[in-house]
Amino acid sequence: MSEPASTAAPATIDQLLDLVVKKDASDLHLAVGRPPTLRLNGQLRSMKLPILTSEDTKRYSEAILSERCKLELESELTTDFGMAFGDRARFRVSVFRQKGALGIVLRLIPSRLLSFDEIGLPTSIKNLLTRPRGIVLVTGPTGSGKTTTLATLLDFINREHDRHIITVEDPIEYYHSHQKSVVTQRELHVDVPGFAEALRRALRQDPDVVLVGEMRDLETISAAITAAETGHLVFATLHTTGSARTVDRIIDVYPKDQQEQIRTQLSVTIVAVISQVLCSTADGSGRIAGFEIMIMNPAIENLIRENKTYRIPDIIQTSKGQGMVLLDDFLFNIYTEGKITFQEMMQKSQDPGALQTRIREVQEAAARRK
Repeated sequence: MSEPASTAAPATIDQLLDLVVKKDASDLHLAVGRPPTLRLNGQLRSMKLPILTSEDTKRYSEAILSERCKLELESELTTDFGMAFGDRARFRVSVFRQKGALGIVLRLIPSRLLSFDEIGLPTSIKNLLTRPRGIVLVTGPTGSGKTTTLATLLDFINREHDRHIITVEDPIEYYHSHQKSVVTQRELHVDVPGFAEALRRALRQDPDVVLVGEMRDLETISAAITAAETGHLVFATLHTTGSARTVDRIIDVYPKDQQEQIRTQLSVTIVAVISQVLCSTADGSGRIAGFEIMIMNPAIENLIRENKTYRIPDIIQTSKGQGMVLLDDFLFNIYTEGKITFQEMMQKSQDPGALQTRIREVQEAAARRK
C-alpha cells in the first residue's frame, strides 16, 4: 500500500520525521532500493517518494548520529539510541549495515504516558504495584507495546507512591518527571556500561523500584533476581509469549545443575507475568493490545518448583477471580465484542485450533437455541 504523494517531497530527515508525527505512524523505515516507508496501524506503506539510494541513507544517518554512535556503528556495524525530535516527539532509532549500505528504522515513542484504560490493561494489576519486592515481567514479541505498558506501570507508581525508581534502558524511551517518587533514569552506553553492572550499582542507590529494560543474559537475569530477593520491586521484559514459556525461558538460560535452585527462586520472586500482543482493530483505525495475566499464587508456585510449567495455563484458566486471564480468552472476548477480526485473533492466538473449536461450539449452541 502507498501513501498519497505529498505536495513537497520530503528531502531531509526532519521532514520525514514531521510526516511520521503528523500521520501518527509507529515506525519509519529507510532502506536502499525502496522509498521511505511508514508503518501505519500495523501495515507497511511506501510513500510516493523517490527510491532511496545508499547516498540517501548515509546522509540521513549522518544527520542523526552522535559521535559515540558513529564509533559504535563503525566497530559493531549497528547502533541503537534514543533521540528527540525537537519538543514534538522522541524516537528509538536503529542504524545498521545491510548489503554494504546503511539501513535505518525509527520508532515513534508516544509523547504522552497512557493510562490503564487507554492501553486496555486490567486494573487488577494496580494491586501488584504496591508489593515491596519481587519481579513483574512484561513479555511479548518485538513491537507488542511492552515499553508502553512498563511506562504506564511506572507512571502509576510515580504519581501515587513515594518511591525511588531507577530505570536502566537501552535507550531511554519515555521520560518520567519526578512526582511523588524520585525517578533516576540511566541509559546503556551513556550512563552505565551494561544492564548487569547497572543493577549491581543500583542496589547501592537506595532504590525501591528498579526497571531493567531487557533481561538479555544470565548475568542480567541473576542480578534482577538478586534485586528482587533483597527487597526491591523489579520490572523487566523478555521476548516471549505466554506465562509458561516465559518461566521456561528464564530457567533454560541457567546450566542444568542450577535449574532446580532457580525454579525455587522464581517461585517466590515472580509477582506476575504480563504477556501481550498488539492487534489491528477490526475497522483498521488503529491497534489494540491483547493480554495474558499470570499472578503468582500457591498453585503456580508449586508447578514452577516441580517443573510442571506446562500446567500453568490450567491454573490461569481457573483463577479468573484473582485477576488472571489467558491470552486466547482475552482475544476471544475482544473478537466477540467486534474489536478485532477473526483472522487477527487466529494470527495472535497461542492455540488457534482450540479457539476455532470454541467458536464453532458457540455458533452451534446459538443455532440450536434458534
